[in-house]
Amino acid sequence: METLKLILVIIQFIMSLALVAVVLFQSGRSNSLGSIAGVADSFLSRGKATTLDGKLSKATAIGTAVYMVLTLVISLI
Repeated sequence: METLKLILVIIQFIMSLALVAVVLFQSGRSNSLGSIAGVADSFLSRGKATTLDGKLSKATAIGTAVYMVLTLVISLI
């Protein structure tokens, strides 16, 4: 059981480093100042899911969910 916990902690550590890297690669929210004026759903923002920022945002959400589940599993062991 301790071996499994050690493996999960190592995976969690690697996951935390990956999450930090993904968040740092994202552009800041100040780049999208159009959302302040209410034009967040403009023509230019419709294809955001296919851009690098969109993919990094999706990777952040998935990575965070995996990290939380992994943390819960480690706490139950």
